[in-house]
Amino acid sequence: MQKRLTTREIVTFALLGALMYCGFLLMQWIPNVHPVAMLVMVYTVIYRKKALYPIYVYVFLCLIISGFALSMLPYLYIWTILWGIVMLLPRNLPAKFAVPMYMIVCALFGLAFGTLYAPMQALMFHYTWKGMLAWIAAGFSFDVIHAIGNFAAGSLVIPISNLLQRYS
Repeated sequence: MQKRLTTREIVTFALLGALMYCGFLLMQWIPNVHPVAMLVMVYTVIYRKKALYPIYVYVFLCLIISGFALSMLPYLYIWTILWGIVMLLPRNLPAKFAVPMYMIVCALFGLAFGTLYAPMQALMFHYTWKGMLAWIAAGFSFDVIHAIGNFAAGSLVIPISNLLQRYS
């Protein structure tokens, strides 16, 4: 039987999800550069399965504040993909291996973001296969920017995880 969340966990996860959203808002002036992927990784490293709670607090904040815009619907699955990838990574790697691995995973996720987003766009807007590929190609320069920002943010996964672990 699944253990219930404690009051402390509910409050913590709500605050961590809100922190993700604030980080997203604060960095909107740079296209596709924000701390969200890095925070998904941090939360997954620390909370494992329970990381889905702050991730979906963030997703639902995005949906509610955007007025359930169609462009936000892929968020319902995109962040779970990154969560799943981090869940598959070894847990107790030395920092000298973990830091570059997190940076690379974070960057590759940023690079793949448009491609991961594309199937939902294709379904919602009735794109053909060629239309979907054109949509991916048109956004590739933004995915490169996303990858560069995520690569830099990925260097913070270990220090922020250590900080969060200390205060959890």
